[in-house]
Amino acid sequence: MAGPLAQFEVHPIGPDLSLAGFNVPFNNSALFMVVAVILATGLMIAATARQSLIPGRLQALAEMVHGFVANMVRENAGHEGMKYFPFVFSLFLFVLLGNLIGMVPFTFTYTSHIIVTFGLAATVFVTVTIIALARHGLHFFAFFLPAGTPWWMAPIVIPIEVLSYFARPVSLSIRLFANMMAGHTMLKVFGGFAVSLGIIGGLAPLALIVALTGFEILVALLQAYVFSILTCLYLKDAIELH
Repeated sequence: MAGPLAQFEVHPIGPDLSLAGFNVPFNNSALFMVVAVILATGLMIAATARQSLIPGRLQALAEMVHGFVANMVRENAGHEGMKYFPFVFSLFLFVLLGNLIGMVPFTFTYTSHIIVTFGLAATVFVTVTIIALARHGLHFFAFFLPAGTPWWMAPIVIPIEVLSYFARPVSLSIRLFANMMAGHTMLKVFGGFAVSLGIIGGLAPLALIVALTGFEILVALLQAYVFSILTCLYLKDAIELH
């Protein structure tokens, strides 16, 4: 039986692609990213193809997700933040589907890889910084010295604020990757334990696996929410410089 970390191995699929002189292998991680994008796009297209006053299941699901993310952006980034709703909505769906797809046997959880989560977090970081610079110009750097701070504390406060700001993509990426990797590893360990005990002895571990699977689905939903809500808070900082 493969070890609990074997599920996170990246395997190339098909021949390498050439991009700007570099070999870019298409692998199982990229495959399920494409699957997530197709599912998200398909859901939105199918849900809006035939809009009706009494929504069907797909339309109701799409409206529920849309309303949930819209309220999240409005409450945490303000009305000015609503212009960036498509960005947050896309992030939420991509992270959520990545987390949930990985719960299906024989699939791959691309959000369990730090390179993927850091890429998402870095995109948020760069986007938010560009928005702040575009809106406030050089006044953006006042963000690193909170209003009311005594001048003599500036040499201490500014480095701390700068370090805290640049730590955002690190903490954002590690939180998502660590939770998804730990949860799937735990399920694999208990699954192997249940198999090794046989049909009778494995009943108790199997019941625990069912409970842990439900908990892991909850974690998958929660981590997509946390990633998105932190993005909203960073957008609010960029808009208001608080």
